[in-house]
Amino acid sequence: MGVSPITSHVLDAARGAPAQGVPITISYAPTSQAAAASQSTVIARGMTNNDGRCPSLLEDTHVLKSGVYTVRFDTKTYFALHGEKSFYPFVDVTFEIDQPAPHYHIPLNLAPFSYTTYRGS
Repeated sequence: MGVSPITSHVLDAARGAPAQGVPITISYAPTSQAAAASQSTVIARGMTNNDGRCPSLLEDTHVLKSGVYTVRFDTKTYFALHGEKSFYPFVDVTFEIDQPAPHYHIPLNLAPFSYTTYRGS
């Protein structure tokens, strides 16, 4: 089994540990339709494992196309599992791919009242 073309690693910065149990969805819209949110389509769903990763988010045979992708992290569900409230019920990381590469890594550092993300490798 290969690697999903879009991967993520979620770390709970408040606990200093991987964030297990974060539901994740990936949506896609062709660039020409990206302005209309209703035009995006969910192409994958998953949940982070005990290492805060979701290695099989997309099939390893999935070919990325040019367009706008959104990775949604359901942080409300994650924090509710720990009996905590968070300011952000979800985190959307939206990015545009002009010339698709074989792999994109989207890390998320998470806390109840903040988050950071970047394009990983």
